[in-house]
Amino acid sequence: MDWTLEVVIVPVSDIDRAIRFYRDQLGFALDHHTVHGEMDFAQLTPRGSGCSIVIGNLPGQSDMAPGSLRGLQLVVSDAEAAREELLGRGVECSDISVIDPRDGGTFFGFSDPDGNTWAVQQMKVRAEKPLIPHEARI
Repeated sequence: MDWTLEVVIVPVSDIDRAIRFYRDQLGFALDHHTVHGEMDFAQLTPRGSGCSIVIGNLPGQSDMAPGSLRGLQLVVSDAEAAREELLGRGVECSDISVIDPRDGGTFFGFSDPDGNTWAVQQMKVRAEKPLIPHEARI
């Protein structure tokens, strides 16, 4: 039995601002933005990821205060290049920290406009062995 994590709910105060941040500044793909009655929600996926985020006002999302999510983690093959890309798109990032010189020990961080925090971990092996092979991506 496979158990895959495919969606994480991120609490935000302004869905349109959050879409602009995650899509335009971080480069996540906007899978859909759905408005149905009082419900307004969107799903976005980082390039190469099998897990998406959902933002909006779905039932259950109001239990989390906007900006209260801490420590979501993205993985990249080159932290320096990823940080430069985000800085170039106007995202404020922390300095790179090398906690352990082995692969997986290099990090930097950023926050979304509501204050939800993200860590970015460097795993050089992802350049050669991505979790989702390029040929399997839609």
